[in-house]
Amino acid sequence: MPKNTKSHVNLIKLSVGTESVEDLAAWQASGVALTADGLPRHVTRMWPKREDEILAGGSIYWVIKGVIQCRQRVLRLDEVTRGDGIRRCAIVLDPEIRRVAAAPRRPFQGWRYLKPEDSPVDLTATRQSEDALPPELSAALAEIGVL
Repeated sequence: MPKNTKSHVNLIKLSVGTESVEDLAAWQASGVALTADGLPRHVTRMWPKREDEILAGGSIYWVIKGVIQCRQRVLRLDEVTRGDGIRRCAIVLDPEIRRVAAAPRRPFQGWRYLKPEDSPVDLTATRQSEDALPPELSAALAEIGVL
């Protein structure tokens, strides 16, 4: 994703309970996380106020085990209402998960906006298929600026 694009904004979100990028992909492939048209989604209670900027090419960057490790393009935002009548936002995602340069991130609640210029860069095509480092090692290397 171009680093100098100002027309969009990204989201950043903790992937709670996820141990690896592969774990995230497996959970999204399960029927629980899919929309009616078969796309992965993440349901959140809050609706992004910057919807237009997100839909202008934004991605969601996933924090796994304290490190930003991957991203997915946001395709659309769907309204979801469950039995309690509360309006929720389903962030509908491109099924392709792109690995990014590891970047440590402290825990936070919910999701946050992430400017394109502050977003980790995608790994090259040859590095996308590499085996992932153990999360603890990846976090340690990112902390000292090696990854």
